[in-house]
Amino acid sequence: MDRIEVMNLVTSYQLGKLNRRQFLSRAAVAVGSLSIANMLAACTMVVPENAPAPQLIETPAAGESPATEPMDDGELITQVVTYPDRDGEELSGYLARPSSGEPAPAVIVVQEWWGLDEHIKDVTRRFAQAGFVALAPDLYKGAVATEPDEARKLVMELDQPEAVSEIDQAMAYLLDQDYVSSDKAGVVGFCMGGGLALQTAITSDRIGAAVPFYGTLLTPEEAAQAKAPIQGHYGAEDRFDLDALAEMVAVVKDEAGLDAEAYVYDGAPHAFFNDTRADSYRPEAAALAWERTLEWLHSHLG
Repeated sequence: MDRIEVMNLVTSYQLGKLNRRQFLSRAAVAVGSLSIANMLAACTMVVPENAPAPQLIETPAAGESPATEPMDDGELITQVVTYPDRDGEELSGYLARPSSGEPAPAVIVVQEWWGLDEHIKDVTRRFAQAGFVALAPDLYKGAVATEPDEARKLVMELDQPEAVSEIDQAMAYLLDQDYVSSDKAGVVGFCMGGGLALQTAITSDRIGAAVPFYGTLLTPEEAAQAKAPIQGHYGAEDRFDLDALAEMVAVVKDEAGLDAEAYVYDGAPHAFFNDTRADSYRPEAAALAWERTLEWLHSHLG
């Protein structure tokens, strides 16, 4: 494989025309494992804690629509889509769905405090590969943090109730598409997004299942208002109160009368699912949590 072909392969991966598994498979045939490692480094898929996170979609200029034409790689269709909020203002998100055209259940993927970065886009594509139509709403309106201080500032500036409303509008958009088979949507969130997924589970009638990964817990009073089954994933080395987690699950089951369960992964810290964070990523815990998430969503959404 010559240099131009290598760069084309890397570019296709960065633009979402190839998913991670397709990239690794084709690269392995072409250049071998050592070169793959170098290529992945160039793609910034595994980065130190404070390294800049990649931003692959430029923020549109004022008045310019961020929507893109669908890209079909033969397996998935991906694109940036726009849809209105409750006041008619334009929202946007990253959409991935199977290219087969067969209707599939809807899933909303809610970002970490970094924003709609390449990791969240990759997770969105993974859901599509698993047979869902997945949409990640851009809650930061194009901003992506590269440092914890930047992320903290974006979180502080985020209107949490408005973010929950935008998640609900993303569900409304998805459920109105003819390539969606479910009458309700699943909501899966990570870190900040985990807390937003839980808040959506107590406010929206469109949600069919919630899966928070290490998100802020519901209080017992909030948990009693749950409108959808909840499955949580938390690291044993994280900062969350595991007794409060157990209480939340019990209240959802006993008072809201809904399915609820939570898994705690031994040796796993915060953000154990994020495979772009080498210091926190735990492959075995992440793989098991992913398997459980897919089973949960399929059981409640179809």
